[in-house]
Amino acid sequence: AYPEYNKTHLLSLQLPDRSGDIIITTYGEIDRNNYLDPRTAQIATVDHVKQTCTKLRPAADEELPSAYIEEFRSAIDYEVSKYVGEAYPKGVSAVYCTNGKDLEEPGADFGLAVVISAARRSPRNFCWRSIWTLEFSYAFQLVEIKGKIQVDAHYFEEGNVQLDTDVDCKDSTIMQSPEDTGHTVANIIRHHESEYFSSLEESYLNLSDATFKDLRRKLPVTRTLFPWHNTHAITLTRDLAKELGIGKGSHVTR
Repeated sequence: AYPEYNKTHLLSLQLPDRSGDIIITTYGEIDRNNYLDPRTAQIATVDHVKQTCTKLRPAADEELPSAYIEEFRSAIDYEVSKYVGEAYPKGVSAVYCTNGKDLEEPGADFGLAVVISAARRSPRNFCWRSIWTLEFSYAFQLVEIKGKIQVDAHYFEEGNVQLDTDVDCKDSTIMQSPEDTGHTVANIIRHHESEYFSSLEESYLNLSDATFKDLRRKLPVTRTLFPWHNTHAITLTRDLAKELGIGKGSHVTR
């Protein structure tokens, strides 16, 4: 149960040598307790119950992509990590090869996955996570991009306030050099995540009074009536942005 929970929530853990963080995801899973950190080419052993990394070892050659694939992987990783550093000060990202890792030169298809995880734990839980699969088609010289963004928030503010929502995205771009591809992919992800965050802000800032009145009840902790006349004061996305450090000039559309 613990490994599945950690993978589902894209838990990020500090590496034992403090060289960075590793995301617990099926894309980097070597076995139940060992996960690849593609950026440092290391394998981390994870204690799923304590949610800590206990040791590191260098990844073997067969656990890593070829030099050709690594050019694309590392270029995309570089640009995405810059974006995540600007957009989510509490965020972590990684890029994994999903298929074709042994491809030595152009001539066949391959796939990569971008994983982004930003979370603030206790006493308020805020999680923003997204996975972007990239399918590189050699025949069409095209990169097909599919993304899924998930947002969870759960805290107590004169009651039990929760948000659990997700969205699927699609996009594409032409195959370019690794550096240009990295820049384009990062901009596409930035665009879709910015749009989704803006839509959340609009939705939750403009919930009608009638929507809340359908939920008539007393608040569980204070036993006071919900302030129906002031529902616009409930700004969940405001707190999400504050806790994760989102929205400080970094989320802009392309």
